[in-house]
Amino acid sequence: MRSLERAIDVLEVLDASRHALRLSDIARRAELPVATTQRILNVLEARGRVERDATGYRPGVGLIFGAHAYLTSSPLLAAARPVLQDLAAETGLTASLFKRIGWSRVVLARVDGARPLRYELPIGERLPLHLGAGKALVANMGPEELQQFLAQLSDLTRADGTTIDHDEFLSDLKQIRDLGYSQARNEREPGMASVAAPVAESDGTTTSAVQVSGPQDDIPPDRVPNLGVEVQRAAYAIARRAF
Repeated sequence: MRSLERAIDVLEVLDASRHALRLSDIARRAELPVATTQRILNVLEARGRVERDATGYRPGVGLIFGAHAYLTSSPLLAAARPVLQDLAAETGLTASLFKRIGWSRVVLARVDGARPLRYELPIGERLPLHLGAGKALVANMGPEELQQFLAQLSDLTRADGTTIDHDEFLSDLKQIRDLGYSQARNEREPGMASVAAPVAESDGTTTSAVQVSGPQDDIPPDRVPNLGVEVQRAAYAIARRAF
């Protein structure tokens, strides 16, 4: 099991990097001996999960097989796709599904609205939890987990350049819990706004969220409460089908 954990640690280091990494960099980030890291990389490269060139190591094409298997077999995604289509059609906004992985969230599905987003939001993109739809998931953390999450945050700057105040953030989380949905403006992408709601699983945990997003002009403040109701309905419909 320890060997498996180490291999996953190496893959996560590569996954988190936007460019190829040298052997020594991977070993340092994974907190592993260089010799151990080399052996792991050799096996992963032979299986197509890692690729190597003159600049270093990067994730390999073989990882796509696992991603495709998840996308085609996940009950959550099967339940979410028709709901997202209806949500995008009814609101005219881009509807997306996110799932929490550790201290990040990942885009699992997306249906474009009447006006496609001005920026790329590819499936599988890793996004922060403390901005945008991620707040709908952070708001449902327990007190101890929330403190751990806040302790590891390093970048507290929004897209508009403002800094997130600790007390203001905690107040925002309380409001999200009270309302059942989150809202964001200029937090992750300039000029964009979003409204999101958590998807409750059968045991009460919330590791996924549904969101509508678009230009700020399409989501004026007076529209937010109605959109809050829409995303909560969508979240409930997904949970009922998936869990």
